[in-house]
Amino acid sequence: MNTQETINFNRIAEAIEYIQNNFRQQPNLDEVAEKVHVSPAHFQRMFTEWAGTSPKKFLQYISVEHAKKMLKGTKATLFDATIETGLSSTSRLHDLFIKVEGMTPAEYKNAGKNLYINYSFAESPFGNLIVASTEKGVCYMAFQDDEEKALNDLKTNFPNATFQRKLDLIQQNALFIFQNDWSKLPEIKLHLKGTGFQLKVWETLLKIPMGKLSTYGTVAAQIGRPAASRAVGTAIGNNPVAFLIPCHRVIQSTGAFGGYMWGNTRKAAIIGWEGAKIYAGT
Repeated sequence: MNTQETINFNRIAEAIEYIQNNFRQQPNLDEVAEKVHVSPAHFQRMFTEWAGTSPKKFLQYISVEHAKKMLKGTKATLFDATIETGLSSTSRLHDLFIKVEGMTPAEYKNAGKNLYINYSFAESPFGNLIVASTEKGVCYMAFQDDEEKALNDLKTNFPNATFQRKLDLIQQNALFIFQNDWSKLPEIKLHLKGTGFQLKVWETLLKIPMGKLSTYGTVAAQIGRPAASRAVGTAIGNNPVAFLIPCHRVIQSTGAFGGYMWGNTRKAAIIGWEGAKIYAGT
């Protein structure tokens, strides 16, 4: 897949990486546009269409300094990771629509035996992805440009399942998350293979509001395991459903964004994109 949207994201990702590496100098529009080899006017238009805000405003959402400001003033391991729900319009959190069902012990033990999994490939504002579902919900979603590798990774997660390339309603509902109007978003259901500890961590991630960030220590405290930050980090790293389970919203206590299974630049892009959507809805 090599659509204009993918090409644009690749250019935007390059710009974001440059901004991340040089945010202390607060590069202006001309500087960033030059780095991605487009005119300032074209870059401004392309970026605004993608993010819904100007490159200048976007910068504040993805700089490490912004992350540090968001964390400043927290008490102990508590962070503003929960919020009063009932938001409306474009600010309504997509987390409110997501329900999690864990696989049975037998399904977990048998690595997907007797599971029938549909999968398809799609585009998103952050590049191409694969999404897969059982009859109960989305079981896997990952950013990946190489379709063959994407499918192999999926099969590695469910080596005994039966696969069919098919876009079903469950997947379509999940992909609606990338559209601008979330007010009519249908409920998204997840069908996850994980240990009890992993499921608890992943469910906790769903409580982090869009446009907000949390830390590994905060998540550990919220599941009642304040000394288990490292284990929480491992569980987050094993998140099988990109974006829908927002592991991108968890950063280090220092304010640094930290790692991300699908690339640090993509993580910064998602954080900034979400921040821009909240900003536009206020």
